[in-house]
Amino acid sequence: MEMTNNHNRNYHVEIDFQQKHPDGEIACGDVFKSRVIKKEGRTILVLSDGIGHGIKANVLAILTTTMALNYSTFHTKPEIAAKIIMRALPKSSDGKENYATFTIIEIEKEGNVRIINYDNPPVVIIRNGQPFKTKEYILEVRGEENTGKVLRCREFVARKEDRMVFFTDGITQSGLGSSRYPMGWGQARLTEFAIGQIKRQSKIAASKLSRKILNQAYQNDHFSLIDDSSCGVIYFREPRNFMLITGPPFYKVKDPAVVNQIKDFKGKKAICGGTTAEIVARELDLSLKSIHDFQDATHPPKAELDGFEIVTEGLLTISKTEEILENYTSETRLGDSPADEIVRLLLDHDIIYIIAGTRINWAHMDPDQPIDLEIRKVVVKRLINLLEKKFFKEIRADFV
Repeated sequence: MEMTNNHNRNYHVEIDFQQKHPDGEIACGDVFKSRVIKKEGRTILVLSDGIGHGIKANVLAILTTTMALNYSTFHTKPEIAAKIIMRALPKSSDGKENYATFTIIEIEKEGNVRIINYDNPPVVIIRNGQPFKTKEYILEVRGEENTGKVLRCREFVARKEDRMVFFTDGITQSGLGSSRYPMGWGQARLTEFAIGQIKRQSKIAASKLSRKILNQAYQNDHFSLIDDSSCGVIYFREPRNFMLITGPPFYKVKDPAVVNQIKDFKGKKAICGGTTAEIVARELDLSLKSIHDFQDATHPPKAELDGFEIVTEGLLTISKTEEILENYTSETRLGDSPADEIVRLLLDHDIIYIIAGTRINWAHMDPDQPIDLEIRKVVVKRLINLLEKKFFKEIRADFV
């Protein structure tokens, strides 16, 4: 997952989140929500761990993350927001207070980061291959009924190559009671593990690091989790650019100008659309070679064009790409279809330039076909929405 909408900043913010819950539970008691506020260039992330397991824990964590996200959006003071959240959580039938921890991370466009933590393990910040210590200040939660409850807050300005690791105690307590980790894996070992992975692979992606940490916790519990376990990684790094081209320009006279824009692009490129590929090949005087793959007749055909990662059919591939991303989870394993290849490219890059032609392809104007296959613009807009909201990508779209 990823983000940023500030063109001047010299780094991109890559965000990824992974989680697993114990076997036999139908819902995860940890909940993660996020929001990108484009107008303010602000990203808010919230992770909550509801008390207990399963549905009850899930409901408590959903309530907590939703409220924390909304109050943070409106710049409500954290100690006031926390008081309202705690009052809103339903009481148990025995009158005992229900409970959910939370971590709120706010990232501003200038690189200012604020962490607000209520009873979750501390966020690990890594700079120059070492744990980065920041000053902590305490805010007392308002209200007499909250005496003794505190929020631990930290603020710092992020630099390129900084990483942040945030998680629930299912990760740090993994292995609890085992001969290897009788007191659990712990914060120090987790930090050491993350630093070790970065030393081994200095540019390790947020998605890979978060998955490795979660898998290690899973291994610590002998592949049968004791508790809901969640881990997110934020990586401030050099942005990777990708261009997706789909559909010919509405006016044929625009073909040369659009192709010039494509030619001058620095980064990986892919084309979804046979007519579009023909226009690009013609304007750049390149040879478009068809690839005949007889192994799987269900996949649309692919072609080769010098300088492009993949060239494939248009609307069907884009629709399938959107469907894969819609259902994408940490358990998803991508195949080798053209849509899977496009998904890989989209997930591996940060700033995605989309050139979407708006010329109608009469081949798709079939009344028996669903509307989303008829109108490329609708499908592309849904794809953009997914990439921005679910995967934190920065999208620069041009409908031509």
